[in-house]
Order: sequence, then C-alpha cells, then structure tokens
Amino acid sequence: MSKRDYYEILGVAKGASEEEIKKAYRRLAMKHHPDRNPDDADAEVKFKEGKEAYEILSDANKRAAYDQFGHAGVDPGAGGGFGGGGADFGDIFGDIFGDIFGGGGGRRRGSQQSRGADLSYTLELNLEDAVKGKEVQIKVPTLVACETCDSTGAKPGTTSTECTMCGGIGQVRMQQGFFSVQQTCPRCHGKGKMISDPCTKCRGRGRIEQEKTLSVKIPAGVDTGDRIRLTGEGEAGPGGMPAGDLYVQVAVREHSLFQRDGKHLYCDVPISYVDAALGGEIEVPTLDGRVKLKVPAETQTGKLFRLRGKGVSPVRGGGPGDMICRVVIETPINLNKKQKDLLREFHESLDSAKHAPKGHSWFDSVKTFFS
Repeated sequence: MSKRDYYEILGVAKGASEEEIKKAYRRLAMKHHPDRNPDDADAEVKFKEGKEAYEILSDANKRAAYDQFGHAGVDPGAGGGFGGGGADFGDIFGDIFGDIFGGGGGRRRGSQQSRGADLSYTLELNLEDAVKGKEVQIKVPTLVACETCDSTGAKPGTTSTECTMCGGIGQVRMQQGFFSVQQTCPRCHGKGKMISDPCTKCRGRGRIEQEKTLSVKIPAGVDTGDRIRLTGEGEAGPGGMPAGDLYVQVAVREHSLFQRDGKHLYCDVPISYVDAALGGEIEVPTLDGRVKLKVPAETQTGKLFRLRGKGVSPVRGGGPGDMICRVVIETPINLNKKQKDLLREFHESLDSAKHAPKGHSWFDSVKTFFS
C-alpha cells in the first residue's frame, strides 16, 4: 500500500466531491495507463497509486476511516481497518472508462460467457395435423457437448493454461490515437485460455457436430407463423455453459379443398345448375368427415353456407370456428346434339325479366350507362 497522501496523489483537496475525485482519477489514469506508456515503470507505479487512491476515496466508509486515521484506518495489516479487498482493477477502470472501452473491460471472460446459440427449425405440416395436433420426430443438426473431454477442449488428463497474450482476460487493448480500443484477443479468440494438448474428438473446441432426433408435440390449432420452443435443445454452450433453445417454426401447407382464415375454414362446393334451380341435398367435406348440406331452390352462384363448429379450435383457446361453403354453379360440358336442343328450347321458354331478374336489371343498367 502506498504511503503517499491519497488526496495528493489525485491532486484534489481533502474536501473534494465524489465527482471531482472521479475526474481527477480519470485524468491520472489516461495519462499513466500502461497501454499508453509501454515499458515505463514510473508510469506503471503512478497508475497503481492512482488506482489505490481512487479505490479508497471513492468508498464513503473507507474515505471516512482514512480521513480520521490515515493509512492505518484502511491498511488491513494495521488491524481494525477496512482492508484492501475492494473492487479489482477491472471494476474501477470499467466504471471510469466504460463509455470509452465498453465497460468492465478488465473483467475476466469466464464470468461473461453466455449460453449456447438458439436454433430455428421450420416444420411443414398438412392442414389436418395442424388442426388436430400431432407428435412428430424431427432431426436437427447442432453442436453438442463433447463427452470425451467434458466440454473443456483439452485431452483427458490435461488442463488448459492461461493465455499469455491477454493474461486470461480474453481481450487486449490496442492503441488508436489518443484512445485505447479493446478487442478480442487474437491468440485465444476471447477464451482467455490456451489448450496445448487438444481433445482428439472435438479438436479442442469442446463441442462436436451431431444430428439430434427430437420429439415435438404439436398442439391442436397451430397455424403458419406459430412457434414452439424446446428449452435447452439448441447448441451446447462453450466451455460447458448451458445450451440454447430450439424454436420450431410452423408452416402449414396449402390444402386441395380448404382455405384457412384464422379459426374458420372455407371451401368451394360445385353444384349443378339443376340443383341450384330446383334445390336439393348434397354432401360436403369437413375435417371430421362428410356432412349433408341442404341447398334451397333458386340458389345463386357465390352464395355462402355456414356449418357452425366445423372449423378450427384455436391453439390459444376459445370456441371452434366455422366451415363456410361457397356454392359454385357448374356449367355442363360435352353436350350431345339432343341435350343442346333441349337447352335451347328451355332457354326460349324463359322470360328474362321473370326468370333472370339480376341479369335483366344488369342489362338495363348497362343501357342506361351508355345512353
């Protein structure tokens, strides 16, 4: 512990405010930082003294003890003092220069490693499976923890060593003009450790590529755009950290009969012009099987019929939707001569104003428009 007066080291008065002390330390640290003064032992000593002074004076309790008892009040060797077990260099430097270097630059990477990466998998389903739900098996290529080395990357029986370039921090500081810029250590790639004898299975990475087979339970009512999360089924984290998550993205294929709109299903139903004119009963498909639909006489093409409760039960709850059938009158084809003659005779017997009111009024509107 330096025996110089802490206020003198920082160049501030004894009654200086916390902000004045912080600014003073900022100036001293910028001037004497080792990265800006390589191979300068005197600068290194002054930087350490400034760090020590700031650590004491920036703490209200330690500063009070120092003001009353001097160095004896904060020297653990003097007995009864507050001790020197306060924040490390990384904590103090990060607090002062966080806006320049990204904050906490001196902290070791080991405490900052994150879990493994999340993965995304697109699962295509047919409409029936999406509406009713299903359990499916999927195969996902991912990174899993190496069991041989227990994710360490080192050959069993050996250990990794601290990176000599970054001192185990995982980051180095590079001088760029007036400022020092922090970047990932190029030697250990941010790990802070070096492996001299790597694991033969994972080649020192701690993880290996593997295709996992997973069972995914698809809840009833899912639709395109819905996402199912499988916790911990993403990539294994580096250095034994927890795995990320797997997000299964649902994509429902187009159906040959039905179109889905939320919880409702739509279906085009072709009927003959005879059934449309005279009425009748026809069979229409639903996801639960065929049902009878009564078509009243004089039904026009495009008319909608609603089958309640024959739609989709939403995955987020609520009552089931409806099946909506749209009638499409089909024109007969491949008529023989007799059939054509009968149709002409039938057509000549019709009164357009009486038997085709919509067509009659439409032609009247066209004449009015052009006149």
